[in-house]
Amino acid sequence: MKAVVFTLGCKVNSLESFQILNGLKQKGYEISDRLEYADLYVINTCAVTAEAEKKSRQAIARVKKLNANAKIMVVGCASQKNAQVFIERGATVVMGTRAKDKIVDLLDEQGVFIDDCNDYYEKYLPCKSFRTREYIKVQDGCDNYCAYCIIPYLRGPSRSRKIENVLNEINYLNPVEAVITGINLSAFNDDGKTLPDLVNALSDCECRIRFGSLEVNVIDDRFLSATKQLKNFAPHFHLSLQSGSDSVLKAMNRKYTTKEYLDKVNLIRSYYPNAGITTDVIVGFSAETDENFSECLSFCDAVEFSDLHCFPYSVREGTEGAKLKKLSDDVKRERLEKMLAKKKELKLKFLEKNIDTVHLFVPEENENGYTLGYTGNYIRAYVFGDLQQKITKIRLISVYKDGMLAEVVK
Repeated sequence: MKAVVFTLGCKVNSLESFQILNGLKQKGYEISDRLEYADLYVINTCAVTAEAEKKSRQAIARVKKLNANAKIMVVGCASQKNAQVFIERGATVVMGTRAKDKIVDLLDEQGVFIDDCNDYYEKYLPCKSFRTREYIKVQDGCDNYCAYCIIPYLRGPSRSRKIENVLNEINYLNPVEAVITGINLSAFNDDGKTLPDLVNALSDCECRIRFGSLEVNVIDDRFLSATKQLKNFAPHFHLSLQSGSDSVLKAMNRKYTTKEYLDKVNLIRSYYPNAGITTDVIVGFSAETDENFSECLSFCDAVEFSDLHCFPYSVREGTEGAKLKKLSDDVKRERLEKMLAKKKELKLKFLEKNIDTVHLFVPEENENGYTLGYTGNYIRAYVFGDLQQKITKIRLISVYKDGMLAEVVK
């Protein structure tokens, strides 16, 4: 018997899918994360945008083409939002965002099993992916209720793991790199112990420590000083922005100004001058004027991001943003093209700035005679030869494909 777990959406979803794969393997299934012929399909859905939700629904038809007689189980944000639509399309079991690993206990069931999201943080057993990079989920849920975002309604309130539990998982997995992640990582709170306390607890870890998406409010001297005590810290900060216009930030219910954001960027660079600073930018939010969009482009130049993840605003019914007058798809498309051009320009500038610099590199995969992986400041590096899966010192040579060519420093 073969099972496929197909994942849409964020890194947290990917981690949770791996938990499901591990559970299915323990049940005796041959497992895969690729869309191919199987007896059982688990679709881990996303609802962060209308397009993600659409793809989640379409995944039912895609797996039916591979095996019309397969059992189909659906979990995740899109099914938490609207379980019935997946039942109507042929799913046999539908769950939401809670306790996804428990889906393996429902293999012989049929119907909808949606739990309300509360403040309980379910425990789960760590499982090795046998990759150099392991994702460590330490937090779930969100209390921010930004005007554009449906996730707090689907993932529930913020809740966090015990620091001791996190350390036990890292020690068990023993990765070359651990990526600390969550739905709203900056809200981590273990009975009053916040993110800097977690960082301090990681100081004895030999692996490289990288953090997922962070909010502006967590960037301060206490947090940055704590990162300096880590044995192998990746100086890459994915600092959530969404817009470079103060009026749009206010309409989005974001709790900072562009000045505050830039001050935090400058603080980061006082600790890590060559840090990679990436972000998310939403173009075409309903409150965004042409002037606001120009402000956003200029602000991206001022920050000098190393890369951007940009996408058009997608109206999410049930959010405050859905009450605003919507911009046309043509306007959003035009602005997205301009922002993508800005992304390309800023990324190239950052890569060229890093020519002839030395970095710690974690190998991840091999391709056409090269070992591929990332530097601490999140540059994708191509090193000729087959490197061992350990932290290696490299020198960046030149811009190449989506990253840079590099050589091992003897």
